[in-house]
Amino acid sequence: MGATAEQEALERLRVLVGEWVVEAEFPGQGAASGRSVFAWEPGGRFLVQRTRAPGPAPDSMAIVSVEPETGAYTQHYFDSRGVVRVYAMTFDGAVWQLLREEEDFSPLSFRQRFTGRLGADGDSIHGVWERSRAASAEWETDFPLTYRRSR
Repeated sequence: MGATAEQEALERLRVLVGEWVVEAEFPGQGAASGRSVFAWEPGGRFLVQRTRAPGPAPDSMAIVSVEPETGAYTQHYFDSRGVVRVYAMTFDGAVWQLLREEEDFSPLSFRQRFTGRLGADGDSIHGVWERSRAASAEWETDFPLTYRRSR
């Protein structure tokens, strides 16, 4: 596979590049909005997402890398609380998924996943963060999250 797999994976991410308004609905706290910017960094080999989050969520930065041989994605996440996490990521151009099921730089007190679907116009992503307390437990909604392209 090699360079072709990597280039195809990077090309799929192109639809995310730009500025987005982020809207979240936190249980018991109502709706809040923030801002997220996706931009290419060092030589176009990494996609960086910087987010000014709607409270109570922290501000964050995430770096998406692509494994050159397979085209597999990994998201490296950092936030204003000092939390560092690594998510396995998939993105087929329509469905974006982040999954954390293993302890990494922070303890794994619950599993997490985000599933977002790109709107037909490419200018919205409707998703939900979910969590599960144990490997065998059902997923439960943490909070819905919507991205709306602003530029």
